[in-house]
Amino acid sequence: GPLGACTFAGKFVLLFAAGAAFGRVMGDSHAAASIALALVRNLGPQRALWITTLACALLTYGGVVVFVVIFAMYPLGLKLLQQADIPKRLFCAALALGAGTFTLTALPGTPSIHNVIAASALGTDLFAGFWLGLAGGAVMFGLGIWYLERQRRLAQERGEHFVPGPGDRLSVIDESGYPSWPVACLPLALVLMTIILPRVVTMSLSAETLQAEGAVLDLLRFANSQPIVWPSVALVSGSVLALSLFPAVRGRALLVLGEGTQDAIMPLINTAAVIGFGGVVTHTTGFEQFTGLVLGSGLPPLVSMFLSVSLVSAITGSASGGLQIFMQTMAPAYLEMGIEPQVLHRIATMASGGFDSLPHCGAVVAMLTITGLSHKEAYRDVGIITVIIPVIVTLAMMGVIAVTG
Repeated sequence: GPLGACTFAGKFVLLFAAGAAFGRVMGDSHAAASIALALVRNLGPQRALWITTLACALLTYGGVVVFVVIFAMYPLGLKLLQQADIPKRLFCAALALGAGTFTLTALPGTPSIHNVIAASALGTDLFAGFWLGLAGGAVMFGLGIWYLERQRRLAQERGEHFVPGPGDRLSVIDESGYPSWPVACLPLALVLMTIILPRVVTMSLSAETLQAEGAVLDLLRFANSQPIVWPSVALVSGSVLALSLFPAVRGRALLVLGEGTQDAIMPLINTAAVIGFGGVVTHTTGFEQFTGLVLGSGLPPLVSMFLSVSLVSAITGSASGGLQIFMQTMAPAYLEMGIEPQVLHRIATMASGGFDSLPHCGAVVAMLTITGLSHKEAYRDVGIITVIIPVIVTLAMMGVIAVTG
């Protein structure tokens, strides 16, 4: 069926590969670390949780894949935590806040797989539900930082300290080979500009101009109509720029890109497997009964939509998997109920990033593995950041829609 794992993999392989290759180049060239270190110099090590969140947010919003961000930030984060004496569990939660919440599902224009799935399913663009996403993203960030800082103060009062894990190597960070931070930001800026410019230009042009002929206009139309290909083009251009700028990766460009593309295979297979599993589940009578129940529940369309996205994401333990399954099976019914495509795009995407992060979620498990923490030590904070807060914010945004009509 249309939900097969293969169709998904075939459709999104370009985006995954482009994102992973870009992430690899930004990591191997030390550009990612250079950006993080600039934040350290400007904010000071005691702001370790702010810095971790901001650096992760900047990188993921610029198209660097979550896992690469965690790998790039980890050695640096350990140093900061050691200097500021902050427990490691909070670092894990800060990573989750910056790399796994508002930049993936809420902020308009992000090249994240979630935003792209919604756009390609609904025929919207990556900026759909602009103000909803912007407001939702800001509140997720605000609440998350407030929670982290509060926990940090409580930990201090309780006399909790930084304790390195058995696998943690606290190496001395040698900045001599790092690019300067303004240069390190250029590839990120290029990716975002490539995605944002067609949108800005289109908004400023009149309808007549847009109908006209011309190579530039053709490119504009192409950029705005290709939610998968265009972000991939943006990420590839970012990689090319980074390879030309940074001597550390210039000599081994093909090798780095090859390794990056390999990095893409596991997340792609995992997501495709989730969707394949979902494809099987959605053909069961149980799922049909569930859809019938939810769609005929008489609940307000937004509320029932929120419940369905949340449930599918929770079952699959994957926001992208849950969102893709929802878009393929139930989204058309909600459009018929009169939810605007723009609103459906943004609220469904934000909802997918709530109950996906239950303890069995692949990304949560991977993050705990990388940081060497157990669920018992770190999941409470991670859960509040990645489940409770996004869910509260999504419901609040639904309330805003209901009030403003």
